[in-house]
Amino acid sequence: MAGGAAALVLAAAPLIAADDRARLTAAKQQAAQAQARAEALDAAAAAERNEARKAEQLEAAVAARIQRAEADIAAAQARIGLVRAQLADQRTRLAQQQQPIARLIAALQSLARRPAAISLVQPGSVSDLVHVRAVLATVSPVVQARTATLRDQLDRTRRLEAGQRVAVQSLADGRAALDAQRLALARLEAAHRLKSRDLGRGALFESDRAIALGEQARDLVDQISRASDVAAIRADLESLPAPLPRPLKPGEVPPPADVAGWSTTAPPYRLPVAGKLIVGLGEESGTGVRSRGLTIEAAAAAQAVAPAAGRVLFARVFRGYGVVVILDHGGGWTSLITGLASASVAVGDSVAQGSPIGRATSGEAPSVTVELRRRDRAIDMIRLLG
Repeated sequence: MAGGAAALVLAAAPLIAADDRARLTAAKQQAAQAQARAEALDAAAAAERNEARKAEQLEAAVAARIQRAEADIAAAQARIGLVRAQLADQRTRLAQQQQPIARLIAALQSLARRPAAISLVQPGSVSDLVHVRAVLATVSPVVQARTATLRDQLDRTRRLEAGQRVAVQSLADGRAALDAQRLALARLEAAHRLKSRDLGRGALFESDRAIALGEQARDLVDQISRASDVAAIRADLESLPAPLPRPLKPGEVPPPADVAGWSTTAPPYRLPVAGKLIVGLGEESGTGVRSRGLTIEAAAAAQAVAPAAGRVLFARVFRGYGVVVILDHGGGWTSLITGLASASVAVGDSVAQGSPIGRATSGEAPSVTVELRRRDRAIDMIRLLG
């Protein structure tokens, strides 16, 4: 039974290690991407003179660091799983190698405890003793070689245990960094809200001043009456249907449809959370419904960010979809993010790409779904991702 269990452990170890290694590679890649985004946003914020834009970019940079910390935690967890699998495999091999040596040592100890006087009086004892001595001369090099191999295996086991301690410490450091970045984001958001409130008070003052200036401007209405007629004619012209596009020439390729007019200096679109893609566009669910977006398995309470710049159209709980955030990117383009536990934005807010918009749920393996639409038609966002 013990041998069968050991064989099962050894057979399963490569599969476990391969899965943990893939998770580790993906987490490292996501951490590097998040760090690059944070550095780019820091640089943009340092060069930005508009205070509102600067605040947005600083918040987006901190959100990217939160996602970096989440990816570091995922990498540490994968590393711990990998080391544990290697350690279990190593201990199983060590036990298998120790068994024959332990039996041999027990037999030698039994012979060593046999009194010499008995060997002299028993028939055949002298010949047995000579035979045992010959066997010992043959077995000793084998015992020494196997003992040296065991020492090497024990050293490797100790190194794996040390690596496990390092991985556990990395996990603790990642969680501490995540807490620190979340605190920094909360402080930035609070400062942003206070500044917005002060700006709102200033806007009220400017509004009153504008009303006073408007009363003075009414005296000029008579002078621009003819201009209103011109504006009416312009409106009529603008309401006319646009001209039809010219026919394509033979061999001419039509222009691509549904291409957003976003900046080409950075990827125009990004996923709202870091994690593993589990459902793709058009895949059929267990209920027979085809997906209209991408579903990502994220870390518990993962930071969710805006896939692209836009204005918040909707941000609250909706039926069985959890907290839903809808962003308007202009030109008929919208993003729908579902499966959140909370939203950190409100209807009417303007967000930059990468700005925090909420958090994933805190359960085990939470999933967040994002859909990109243009005029209510699902768009494949893969070609827009960096």
